[in-house]
Amino acid sequence: MTTARTTRGEGTRYRIDRPTFADIMRDLRIPGGDLGAGDRIPHIDLPTTDAGRFSSESIAADGCPVLLVFGSLTCPVTESAGRGLLDLHRTYGDAIRFVVVNVREAHPGADTPQPRMIDEKMRNARALKSHHGFGFEVAVDGIDGTVHRAFGTRPSSAYIIDPSGTIVFRAHWSNRLEPLEEALRAVVAGRAPSPTNVGQTTRALTRMTAYADTALAAAGRGALRDFWRAAPPVAAMITLSRLFRSLPSERRVAPTVAITLALCAAAVSSGLLVLQ
Repeated sequence: MTTARTTRGEGTRYRIDRPTFADIMRDLRIPGGDLGAGDRIPHIDLPTTDAGRFSSESIAADGCPVLLVFGSLTCPVTESAGRGLLDLHRTYGDAIRFVVVNVREAHPGADTPQPRMIDEKMRNARALKSHHGFGFEVAVDGIDGTVHRAFGTRPSSAYIIDPSGTIVFRAHWSNRLEPLEEALRAVVAGRAPSPTNVGQTTRALTRMTAYADTALAAAGRGALRDFWRAAPPVAAMITLSRLFRSLPSERRVAPTVAITLALCAAAVSSGLLVLQ
């Protein structure tokens, strides 16, 4: 079993104002000690935007599985997962409790800075719920991200938790909707999900680039600039996706990837990019 431990110092460092290359690289991996399938969740007791509580006690009392998703208004992964989560809720919401936990802003900017007070974080959570039209609970983590840090500080992961408080499925990225639906279908049918842990980082990042404009627009001035400083290749794909603004977000992915590959091929053929 995994026991997650955090410190006050980690809580202070948690509230990042400008993501760095190191922050982004840290998000791309799941340390072996992070909570995953088979682990019990830490104690949870968080307020929700509708004046309720999302707690370990309520999970046990409800007696039904929980889909727990971490996310924020300025997170491109959350943005690219939102519509799919609504679809999944329509299909499985009668049997599964859906909860999004609002965490630190992934890419804060002038319009949505990193919260310093819990009231600011609650305001962001309400904006997140309204923006996506979530008809299910949105809870608010503490200002130092106690719950988020206990699970691992990736910007938008998803977990299925059984009524005993045991994780039965973990998705590194919440926008990997196909394996997430397969896991929900298995749980509703009384079966154990297989696989129990899903990564698919390349697919997740490719999908999120087509939705990043919306998340970064919510963040405001400075967010895209910080993306360029921290992760230029991803920022380039986000910029290229803007060429297809006339298309729905889900249809921007393929042409963005095609142009990116074509530019890389051209750079290789012209000698601007050397493959080792």
